[in-house]
Amino acid sequence: MLVHWSLAAIHLLAFALGFWAVLTRGTAFRQLAAGAREARRVLMADNLWGISAVLLLVTGGMRAFGGYEKGTDYYLHQPLFHLKMTLFVLILLLEVAPMITLIKWRIALSRGAPINTGRAKLFARISHVEGLLVLLMVVAATGMARGVTFG
Repeated sequence: MLVHWSLAAIHLLAFALGFWAVLTRGTAFRQLAAGAREARRVLMADNLWGISAVLLLVTGGMRAFGGYEKGTDYYLHQPLFHLKMTLFVLILLLEVAPMITLIKWRIALSRGAPINTGRAKLFARISHVEGLLVLLMVVAATGMARGVTFG
C-alpha cells in the first residue's frame, strides 16, 4: 500500500514540477527574446522539465504496467489513458526543436562560445503550449483515477 501511495504521490508531484518548470522556461525564453542576456534560467528550468519527464515516465510506467495500480488491462482499455499518452506524445514532438537547440547551447556555453537566441520567442510559445498540455494530462489522470469511462 505504501509503494502504491508513494508512486502516485511522486507521479502527481512530477506533474506539478513539470508544469512549473516548462512555464518558467517559457518565461525565460521570452525574456531572452526581449534582449535579456542570461540563458542560465532557461537551462535550469529545462533541467527540471527533463527531471519531471523522467519521473513521469518511470512512475507512470510502474503504475500502469508494473502491477502497482489497476492493472495493464485497465489502462490499455481506458480512453482517458490513451488521451493522456497522446498528449504526452504531442509534448515530446513539440520538445524536439527546443531540446536540440538547448543541447547546442550547453555545448556552446561550455566552450565559451555565444548562443543563438533567434528562436527564443518561438520556444517560449512552445513551452507555454506544453504547459497547457500538461494541465490537460492532469485532467485526464483525474478522470482515470475516478474510473470515468465513455460509452
